Amino acid sequence: MRTPPIVGSTEDDAFQKLLLEFSGAAAKGLSAPEILRLFCRSTRAYFEVSGVYVWYFTAPDQLVGAEADGWMAERFRNARLKTSESPVAGEAIRRKKAVCANSLNSSHSPAAEFNAKSMMAVPVVVFNEVIGAAMFLHASDPGFFDQDYAAKATIMAGQLGSFLEAQRLSAQAREEQRRAGILAEVAQSLHADADLAVLVEAVADRLRALLRTPLLCILVRGTTGFDLWAVATENPTLGMSVRSRHDRKSLHFTSDLAARALAAGEPISAAVNPATHSLGDVAPAGTLLAAPFRTSSKEGAVLVYPRREPFTTEEKSLLPVVTSFAAVAISNAELYATARGQAHELHQIVSISSELGAISDIDQFMRKFIQRATDFLGFRRSFVGLLEDGKVAVRWSYLEGKHGTAGYVIPEGILTEAMMKGEVLWADEVSSVQGANQNILAEFKVRQLLAVPLQGTNGQPLGMFGVLDRSDAGQITPEDIRRAQALAAQVAVALEVSRNLLLSEQHRCRSTALTSLALEVNSLLRGPEFAHRFVERAASIMDARDAALIVQGGDTASAVVMRVPSATGDVAAELQERLAEKTLSIFSSAEEAIATLSAARLLGTELAQKAGWNEMVLARLNGSNGELLGALCLVDRSQPLREEDKQLLQAVAGQAAVSLENSRFITRIEQANRHWIEIFDSISDFIVAHDESGNVLRVNRSLADFIGVQPQQLIGLNMGALLATGGNPPLRACPFCRNTGNLTDEYVHPVLERTFLVSSSQVHAASSEGLQTIHVLKDITDRREAERRYRELFDNIQEGLFFCSPDGRFVEVNDALVRMLGYDSREELLHSDPREQVFRDSAAHRELFSQMERQSALHNHEEVLQRKDGSAVHVLINAFAVRDTHGKVSQYRGLMLDVSGLKAFEAELQREREFSGKILSNTQSLILVADTAGLASYANRRWQVMGYEQEAILGRPLESLVGESRRDVLREAYSTVLAGNQVDNLDLQVLRPDGRAGQFSVNLSPMRDEQGHVSSIVVVMSDVTDAASLQSKLMHAEKMAAVGQLVSGVAHEVNNPLTAILGFADLLMENSELPESARKDLRVILQEAQRTKQIVQNLLSFARQMPPQRKPVQLNPILKRTVQLRSYDLQSRGVSVTERLQDALPFVIGDSHQLQQVFLNILNNAYDAVREAVQGPRIEISTSCAGNFVEVSFRDNGPGVSQPDRIFDPFFTTKQVGEGTGLGLSICYGIVKEHGGEILCSNNSDDKGATFTVRLPIVTDFASLSAVAGVTKS
Repeated sequence: MRTPPIVGSTEDDAFQKLLLEFSGAAAKGLSAPEILRLFCRSTRAYFEVSGVYVWYFTAPDQLVGAEADGWMAERFRNARLKTSESPVAGEAIRRKKAVCANSLNSSHSPAAEFNAKSMMAVPVVVFNEVIGAAMFLHASDPGFFDQDYAAKATIMAGQLGSFLEAQRLSAQAREEQRRAGILAEVAQSLHADADLAVLVEAVADRLRALLRTPLLCILVRGTTGFDLWAVATENPTLGMSVRSRHDRKSLHFTSDLAARALAAGEPISAAVNPATHSLGDVAPAGTLLAAPFRTSSKEGAVLVYPRREPFTTEEKSLLPVVTSFAAVAISNAELYATARGQAHELHQIVSISSELGAISDIDQFMRKFIQRATDFLGFRRSFVGLLEDGKVAVRWSYLEGKHGTAGYVIPEGILTEAMMKGEVLWADEVSSVQGANQNILAEFKVRQLLAVPLQGTNGQPLGMFGVLDRSDAGQITPEDIRRAQALAAQVAVALEVSRNLLLSEQHRCRSTALTSLALEVNSLLRGPEFAHRFVERAASIMDARDAALIVQGGDTASAVVMRVPSATGDVAAELQERLAEKTLSIFSSAEEAIATLSAARLLGTELAQKAGWNEMVLARLNGSNGELLGALCLVDRSQPLREEDKQLLQAVAGQAAVSLENSRFITRIEQANRHWIEIFDSISDFIVAHDESGNVLRVNRSLADFIGVQPQQLIGLNMGALLATGGNPPLRACPFCRNTGNLTDEYVHPVLERTFLVSSSQVHAASSEGLQTIHVLKDITDRREAERRYRELFDNIQEGLFFCSPDGRFVEVNDALVRMLGYDSREELLHSDPREQVFRDSAAHRELFSQMERQSALHNHEEVLQRKDGSAVHVLINAFAVRDTHGKVSQYRGLMLDVSGLKAFEAELQREREFSGKILSNTQSLILVADTAGLASYANRRWQVMGYEQEAILGRPLESLVGESRRDVLREAYSTVLAGNQVDNLDLQVLRPDGRAGQFSVNLSPMRDEQGHVSSIVVVMSDVTDAASLQSKLMHAEKMAAVGQLVSGVAHEVNNPLTAILGFADLLMENSELPESARKDLRVILQEAQRTKQIVQNLLSFARQMPPQRKPVQLNPILKRTVQLRSYDLQSRGVSVTERLQDALPFVIGDSHQLQQVFLNILNNAYDAVREAVQGPRIEISTSCAGNFVEVSFRDNGPGVSQPDRIFDPFFTTKQVGEGTGLGLSICYGIVKEHGGEILCSNNSDDKGATFTVRLPIVTDFASLSAVAGVTKS
C-alpha cells in the first residue's frame, strides 16, 4: 500500500502551498512549454509518482504528447496515439472527469511501455472544452491512486488549463497587435506613395511581412500572358533569383495559378513542391495561396508561397481584404498618372470657365462661350441649338470670327436623332453619311461636322453644340471629341442653371402663395369658413375664373363649396349636385391625379351654358392612405395647364387634402378623448391619479360614487385626507406610494374590512412638469375568500390533485394523492422522482407529459402507477397544461381518481359479459332485445344464419320481421308483455331477407329497470319450420289413410249391388219384347250405373295400398302421349298448348301408367279451368332439372285456385255439382308421394291462373334406386 505524501493535518496546507507556488510561477509570463514543464515537475514531486505525462487532444480521437517528467519523457514528447490506444486517458477525456486504474496488467500497452502498476488520468478543461489530459503513473504500488488524489489532480489540471488559455490569449493578442501595426504601415505607405512602381513593391513587401512568408509575388496580366509585376523576399539576392527564373519561364505554374484565381474570383490554394516546381531553396513545400485583384486598368493575382508552419484561418481571410485594399490604392495611382496628363487641358478649360463665370447674362455668356470654344477646338464655325417645343432652333452661332443670327430651325434628321439618343455625331465628310440632308449641307457648305448633345442632370436633351470644318483642314480626332464633350458639359450646366433660376423664381412666387394659403387655412381647420377661404385662394393662385371644392361625405351626401358669382338660386343648387356627382364618379373609376375636360362634357351643355363655364380642370384630393377625400375644380383658366402648373395644382390639392384630413383627425381625437373619459368612468375598479405632492388630479366615477361625492369635488384633495378613516388624523403622504417605483401591493381598509389590490405606475405629465402617479384599486376581498375556500377544497377533496413542473415533477399535491400513492407525508411525495418512483418507467412518464404538451389537455386518461410499496394503482387522469404568454408550458395541473376497485369490477364484469356473450352467440335460438317502441336494440349472431347482418337488425321494428298475417297477433302479444306479463309458445312466421318465411315458436319476456318498470323486451325464437312441415305431412298422411279405409269399405259395399244392377239391366235389354220407352229408361240406368262403376273404380284406385311396378322412365315421352290423348278437345276449344321440354332430361324411377294418369288429371283440370273462363286460353307445359329433382310444371291462365292449401284434400273440388268427385288430385297426390316426390299448387304472381308443379327424384344408379323403390327383377 502507498504512503500519503503528507501525513496529518498539514496535508491540505501543503496542497494549498503547491497551488500558490504553481500560480505564482505561471503568473510570471512563462510560455506554454514552460508552464507544462512546471506542472509535470511540481505534481510529480507532490504526489510522489513515477511520472507525469500531459497529452494534447485533437478531435476526433488523436492524442499528441505535449510534456512529461519521468520515464521516457523525451520519447513521449510529440508522440501520437489514438484514444483507443490509451484507454485511461481516452476515458477521462470522454467523461470529463478523473479516472483511476489500479492493478494494471503490465503486459498491456501503455502500462508495459511505461512500466506502470497503477495509473490516473484527469482531463485538462478550458471553458468546458477538453483540450487534453494529464496522466500520473506509479511503477510499484498497484493500488496507489484513490479519489482524494483524483480530486487534487483535477484541481491542478484545472489550474493548468486556465494558465494555458491565458497564455494563448496573450499570444493571440500580441499577434493581432503585430498585424494591426503592419496593416497601419501598409495603409500609410499606400497613401504616401504616388508612384505606381514604388507602390506595387511596397504592397508586396508589406504583405510578405504581414503573412511571415519567405516569398511573395504579384503577377499582372499582359498581352501574351502574366508578367511579374513585383516580388518580395527576405533578401534582394533571392528576389533577383526569382525574377530570373520567371523570365526563363521556369515558374510557368504561377501563371496557371493566377489565371485560376481570376477565374474563381476568390482566393484559391494549391500544394507546391520545391523540387517539381523549380523553387529550390526559395520556399519550403506546402500550400501556396493565390488571391486575385483588379484595378481600373489591370488585373492579376498575389501569390503567397508556403512557410514552415501552415497558414491560419484568420490569415487566409485577411489576404483578400488586404489585396482588395491594395488594388484600390493601385487604381488611385493609375488614375493619378492619367490625371497629370489631362491637367494641361483642364487648365485651359478652367481658364475659359473662369472668364465666363464673371458673366451673369445668359445671352452674353453664350456669345462669349461660343467664340472661345471655336478658337479652343480649332474650328472655323460653331453653333448652339436648343430644344424648344419638340424642335431644335439655333440660338447662338459663330461664323468666321463673327456672331451669326439666331432662329434657324434644324430639320429632323441624323443630327436631331443623335441629339435625342444622347450620341456624338462626327464626320470628316458629312455628305457621305447615310441619311444626311444634302441640300442643307450644300446651302451652308459644310464638310466636317462634330455635334455633341447638351444633356441636363436628369439625362434629358437640352439641345446641341456643334462645330464645323477644322481651321487646319485636318481630321477630327478623339481628342477633339473629348474636348467638345467637356465644353458641352459646361454649356449644359450653364443652360440648366439659367433655366433653374427662372423656374426657381416661379417656384418662389408659387411657394409664397402656398405658404400664405397654408397660414390662412391652418387657423380654420373645420367649418365652411375654411372651405370658402380655400376656394378663394385656390382660384387666385391658379388664375381661374371660378373654383369649387367637393368634399367626399362617405355615407352622407357630399359637400360642395363654389365661388361662382354668376350662378345663383336654382342654378347654383343644380351645379352643386351635378358637380359633386360627376366629379366623384370620375375619380372613383380612374386613378389620375388631374383631369382636364370641357364643362359641357362634365355637366351637360345646358347647365354649362347657364353657368357660363367652358373648360374645367379637376384635381384629386387623396388621403394619406390613398383614399379619395374629394376634388378641387378650376373653371376657365387664363392659359393652358403646363407641367409646372400641374405641379402647383397638385401642391394646392395636397394642402387641401392635408387640411381636410387634419380636420377629420381632430374630430376623431375629440371623439376618442370623450370615449376614453367614458371608459375611464365606466371601469368598476377605483382609479386615482395624483401629483408628486400627493394632491389628487383625477378620479374615476366608481371611486367618487363609493365616497359619495362628485368626481370634481375630489380634485386637489390630498391623498392622505382622501383615505382618512374614522377619528384617525389624515396622513401626510399617499399610503399607496413606494420608493421602489411601479409595483403591485395589497391594501386592507381598516373600517370596511375590504382588501384591495393596488397597482401603481408613474407617468410624465403632458406638460413635462413632473411625474404623475396612478393607482388602480381592485377589490379582491372575494378573491381572497375564494382562495381560502379553494385551499380548503384542495386539501380536503378525496381525489388526488397535483401541480407539476414542465419536466413532470410534483410542485404541489393534496393529502388525498399522498394517501393514494402510499406516502407518509406531502413533503416525501414532493421530493420523490415521479419518473422512477411513481410511474412504471420513465418512458411512460415521458409519453404522458409529451401527450399533454401536444394536446394541452387530457380527459379520462387511464394510467397504471405504483405506490411507495411497489404495488400497482389504477388511476384516471384529467389534466391540462398552463402556458405563458409565449405559448410555452409553465405548469401542468390535474386530478387523479383511484379506479383500482373499478378496474377489478370491470374485469369481473367483462368475464361475465364474455361468458353471457358466448352463451347468446352459440345458442340455436334467435334472440332479440327490443325497446318499448318495438325497435330492436340487440340481436345475437344466430340471425346471420337467417341471412341478416347484426347491423341491419338493430333499430328495425320487430313487426317488420314477421309475416303480415301474424303481425296483429305479435302486436297483441307485445302489449301483453309491456303490461308485465310473459307470452310463451307464440307461433309466428319470421321473414328471411329474400322474402321466404320460416315457422318459429316465440317467447316474449319483459325486462325491468331499477324502478320495476318494463324497459325492454327479450324475444327468444325457436325454429320449428321442419317440425311444422313434418306435423302437417303426418296429419295429411293420417287423413289420407283414414279416407282410404273409408273409401275401400264403401267401394266394396257399393260394388255388390251395382253388379246386380248392371247384370239385370243387361238382361232386360236383351229382352226383345221390351217396349222402346222401357229400353230408353234402361239405357239411362245402364249409363248411370257405368258412371257409378267408374266412380267406384276411382275410389278403389285411391285406396289401393299395393305399390306399383316401377322402373327408370323418361317423362318427356309420357307428357307428349298425354297431350296427344287430349289434342282433339284442346284444338276444338281453341286452347293453346306450349311445350318447353328440356332435352336430355334425366331418368326418374316410376310407373309410367300411373304418372300418365297424374299428368292427364292435371291437364284435364287445366283444360276445365281455361275452356270457358277466359279469352285466348293458354296452357304451358315445361320440364327442367332443379338440383336432384326433375320438375314438371303445368301453367294456365285461368281464374286460379281459390284455396290452394286444400286442393289435394279428398272430395274437395271447385267444379260445379255433378262435374267432379274431388278425388282426382287426391289420387295424384298419393301417386306422386309413393314415387318419392311432391306435388305443389300455387296461383301465378305475375299473371292470372295457377301453376301445378310435380317434382320427382332423379335416378343415377338404377340398381340401388330400384331396390330402394321396391322394384325387383324376376
